[in-house]
Amino acid sequence: MGMEIVGLGDIVRLHAVQRGDATALVHQDRTTTYRQLDRAANRVAQGLIAEGLKPGARIAHLDKSSDLYFELLFGVAKAGAVMVSVNWRLAPPEVLHIVNDAEAEILFVGEEFIPVVDKIRDQLLTVRKVLTLSGTHPGWTPFDAWRDRHPDRDPHLPAKPADTAVQFYTSGTTGLPKGAELTNANFAYMFRAWSESWQMVPGAKTIVCLPMFHIGGAGWGMVGLYAGAVNHVVREFVPAQILDIIQTERIDVILLVPAMILFLVQTPQIREADLSSLKLIVYGAAPIPAELLKQAMAIFGCGFQQVYGLTETTGAVTLLPAEDHDPSDAKKLLSCGYAQKEVELRIVDENGRDLPAGEVGEIAIRSPQVMGGYWKLPEATARAIKGDWFLSGDAGYLDEKGYLYIYDRVKDMIVSGGENIYPAEVESALFGHPAVADVAVIGVPDERWGEAVKAVVVKKTDIEVTPGELIEWTRSKIAGYKLPKTIDFIDALPRNPTGKILKRELRKAYWGDRVRQVN
Repeated sequence: MGMEIVGLGDIVRLHAVQRGDATALVHQDRTTTYRQLDRAANRVAQGLIAEGLKPGARIAHLDKSSDLYFELLFGVAKAGAVMVSVNWRLAPPEVLHIVNDAEAEILFVGEEFIPVVDKIRDQLLTVRKVLTLSGTHPGWTPFDAWRDRHPDRDPHLPAKPADTAVQFYTSGTTGLPKGAELTNANFAYMFRAWSESWQMVPGAKTIVCLPMFHIGGAGWGMVGLYAGAVNHVVREFVPAQILDIIQTERIDVILLVPAMILFLVQTPQIREADLSSLKLIVYGAAPIPAELLKQAMAIFGCGFQQVYGLTETTGAVTLLPAEDHDPSDAKKLLSCGYAQKEVELRIVDENGRDLPAGEVGEIAIRSPQVMGGYWKLPEATARAIKGDWFLSGDAGYLDEKGYLYIYDRVKDMIVSGGENIYPAEVESALFGHPAVADVAVIGVPDERWGEAVKAVVVKKTDIEVTPGELIEWTRSKIAGYKLPKTIDFIDALPRNPTGKILKRELRKAYWGDRVRQVN
């Protein structure tokens, strides 16, 4: 792209000059050009500086996705501050923990979440001011009125590559959320490495449909803006609405998680939808059943790319390109691809020793995208980053050609009779059955084997099936010891906002009050 991006503010600075009148963001009935976005960011930055915010200070954002998030993001960047977007699905005590942990000084809140903040306002230790992004509250100033009081002059504060730009809180599978500090250098590298792979070019049309507290939401939007694309930001993922935007706006490329692909494929309108504008669907964040992928490839008829990465690696570090998505090569479809340039992968055992090709261990990653560290958690940072290598907490193996296969979260592994069983494999086998709409596999207590494999299945409404039939169906697909011993039916699986199945919630019913959730 030939432009030097140091801080995030440089993105809008450059585009304001190069393509000021081009559309940057579309949200509901608002369209914002790159010049307007740059000026709004300047006003936000001047406002934050006027509030006495010093470089490195944190501001918090609690709202669903909108164009205002990006005005705020670039304004925060231009003020040298750090953006902390809070998961809006959290309960008030969890929101309180994150805002206090981040030591946020100003909190921006959307209409639906005003009651949450009202409940915890007195316990917010560092927040000096609350501003409403939408809706009203008698004691708090509306964002637009506050923003527009300030001049649209760029403060031109220096940005350094090592400065933290965004702090994402990662849920992890244990303990309290940790703040992953992603730096200007992390983002600058990620933009350069990925904008081309994802066919993000000036004027390309994309949808931003993952939440902003997630690297897949905010990060995808940032790549689109870096590239000069037209970014349609939706408040939240509604399948019929997404299909509508794809058709009316002639969308080129979109990032989805497997659950979203599942919901789109199951939407009745998809049969009539004109999806011919789509060139590419990028997906990641969870293993995808091969059968679902084949269905989606047939319906959408565009290129598919799988990526793998984590919050701590500023998103994607591997890519399974479209040409490797051959429906007849079922094995390859289970891979999340190979390391991208300047990324190295190792598979290590519990002592940090390298394992040979084909052996399952923990995935370790070395990349310019690895985070600066966990905010105020030196011990957790030291456990996760050994030298230059980040330990992912994910289990997988590399084949002889360097393709990575994810097995599962190390912590989701089921150990039954001394054998390691990875739920993703069992889920993939079950998903191919015509009666299965959705499925999750967990380990449940078993006196004899320690843990037994249980599948929790959402049935399609029009097809009857028994647990016995489903177990027989999987017998031809996976080893006998991996078969579900029992199957329960459920109306819907509990998922987090990014579509990951909340295995912890499912396990609760079976593990009761046992302290250890594994045997």
